[in-house]
Amino acid sequence: MILPIYIYGQPVLKEISKDVDINEREELEAFTRDMYDTLDKSGGIGLAAPQVGKAIRVVVIDLDILADDMPEYKGYRHTFYNAHIIETSEETETMSEGCLSLPGISEEVTRPSRIHVTYYDENFQPHDEWVEGYLARVMQHEFDHLEGHVFTDRISPFRRKMNTGKFNNFLKGKARCSYKVKTVKKA
Repeated sequence: MILPIYIYGQPVLKEISKDVDINEREELEAFTRDMYDTLDKSGGIGLAAPQVGKAIRVVVIDLDILADDMPEYKGYRHTFYNAHIIETSEETETMSEGCLSLPGISEEVTRPSRIHVTYYDENFQPHDEWVEGYLARVMQHEFDHLEGHVFTDRISPFRRKMNTGKFNNFLKGKARCSYKVKTVKKA
């Protein structure tokens, strides 16, 4: 089932997500399938549960769409339950980011180049590992949603100010995109 993507201004995007009970596998697997359906329909590469209205620690990432340019991600499609960033490197990289919850906005974001993460995968197996490169960036972006942050929280105040008009349009219920969305109520 394709779920609506919650747009900037929705309160759930500012909530800190709760861990899920990984023993509730049937329910989690059904929700995760819906998240993948939604991600596929939207054309994104990552989606966090708060972006579909649930403040729980579930993230799906599908980098296969990038395989032509980044062959190392051929077939990369993974689920992350109860994901947490434990530690980050001091070394950083700056790249452009966008977000399904902020359609039409892209900005340069500086993030650590390596992260130490813990999570359960789609087979409910635990992981405790260091991740680097582009995957580390995508994970940080998506895991930020679990902590109540969007990528524009990580840009300069000047750049946020430059996007004020777009933020205000989102708050007025206006969002232009090709996928199903849920905006805040119009005033």
